[in-house]
Amino acid sequence: MVTHNDRLGNEDLDVTVSDDGLVARAIIDRPAVHNALSDTVLTGLVDVLNATQGSDIRVVVIRGADGTFCSGGDLQGMDEAKSRSMDQRRNGSSSLADLFDHLIDADALTVAAVQGYCLAGGCGLAAGCDFVLAADEAEFGTPEVNVGMFPMQAMAAIMPTVGEKKGLKMMFTGEHIDATVAEDIGLVTDVLDASEFDAELDDYVDQLARNSPVMISMGKEAYYTQRDMTFEQSYSYLKEMLALLMESEDHKEGVNAFVEDRQPEWGKR
Repeated sequence: MVTHNDRLGNEDLDVTVSDDGLVARAIIDRPAVHNALSDTVLTGLVDVLNATQGSDIRVVVIRGADGTFCSGGDLQGMDEAKSRSMDQRRNGSSSLADLFDHLIDADALTVAAVQGYCLAGGCGLAAGCDFVLAADEAEFGTPEVNVGMFPMQAMAAIMPTVGEKKGLKMMFTGEHIDATVAEDIGLVTDVLDASEFDAELDDYVDQLARNSPVMISMGKEAYYTQRDMTFEQSYSYLKEMLALLMESEDHKEGVNAFVEDRQPEWGKR
């Protein structure tokens, strides 16, 4: 069972929280424009991610309405005839970059549930999540080159996940790739059967949500902090993080549950 959360949702983003409080689902609800990103969508997603701090939420699922994930920025909503200064343009384009920061800092695992088109900034949004689960009919791409643009911000999330040459090919050709190819190059975590997508997604999310909330937040922090370190720096830092995690009540509960052959009862963060 799920409950709609009007405090976190808005007219462009439908947010529900599972009755046990462990899973939040945010649905981009702009099907008339193929779930294109708007400021309302971006700020709404930030609100959802901020809500994970100190809460029971362990997994945030992001998806699109009516079988399409997201077509990218709202080109129809752009008024290119209106004169704007460079500073205004830079400030107005910072929302997606801000969202990437919140995806990393969230105290929950983030899952992009991709059906249909996942393009441009939408592709960047998916790549910025910890897990990308794609229906086998999904299509990915960065077609900004077709309108004289380049996926500047989306590139920041896409390139750490894919091989350099394949990433450059995507961005400079604008070609669409299917879910299987996206998985092969590292953009997708797992490909799910489109006909069983919701059921397989729920099983996957339930497995993630069974994890210790302390482990989730500390594990995410450790991974993203060490990602750009040298091996020596990473090893030294992770040794300290392991020592901290081993002092947590959740670690003690996990060991006791294993020894007693029962399911652990995790505490709060």
